Amino acid sequence: MAPTERPARKSRRSGYIPPQRMNTDTLQNLLNRFGRGAGNDRQLDLLRSYGAKDVFVHYSGDIRFLASKVVSIVGTREISEEGIKRANRLSRELASFGVVVMSGLAKGVDSVAHSAAIGVGGKTAAVIGTPLDRAYPAENADLQTEIYTHHLLLSPFGLGEEVYRSNFPARNRVMALLSDATVIVEASDTSGTLHQAAECQRSGRWLFIMKSVAEDSRLSWPKKFLNHEKTRVLGASEDILEALR
Repeated sequence: MAPTERPARKSRRSGYIPPQRMNTDTLQNLLNRFGRGAGNDRQLDLLRSYGAKDVFVHYSGDIRFLASKVVSIVGTREISEEGIKRANRLSRELASFGVVVMSGLAKGVDSVAHSAAIGVGGKTAAVIGTPLDRAYPAENADLQTEIYTHHLLLSPFGLGEEVYRSNFPARNRVMALLSDATVIVEASDTSGTLHQAAECQRSGRWLFIMKSVAEDSRLSWPKKFLNHEKTRVLGASEDILEALR
């Protein structure tokens, strides 16, 4: 299926000017086109609308970013000072190696990851939980504009679709599929980030858990993932690069 292109509508939100041009393609086509495999029907059923054959992805920016190695850096919105340092350092290092840093443009870990990659002249891609003509949170409107103008902005939600809490687990599943690996910087036992971790294991993607998280005795979730063959405790950015080779 060839991608479709259409002009943007005016945003209903003040302070954010949506992309002038947006494109739509199927998730299946993007995964096959960029060598990540389309996944099985059971995986895609988690993302399809009832009775739909395809899962659609809407985007603005340079879709060719997906031809590079892509690593998602994700985690809590309520990030600690140490988490900021870790996310910033990892994003900068990966971007300097030519890796596309992907995240979800939320507060916390996501915002740090995108900004750090941009700050060293690297590439970043954002998969958001709203249609492309909305910026959430509003404080990230300028960052979202920067990303669709000079990088890549994607969403599994079309213009005019309502925003529900369930959008964000779906966003995380799409992000996991579009990435070669995911790194969890900080996350509680109830974090939505764990949807992405589960999708990594279903789809055979690499999952890295920061050492500080894996060794946190207050958390039970890391133990549920660490026995998987493609899940590792992250010591250094070189661990990711070695796995992706």
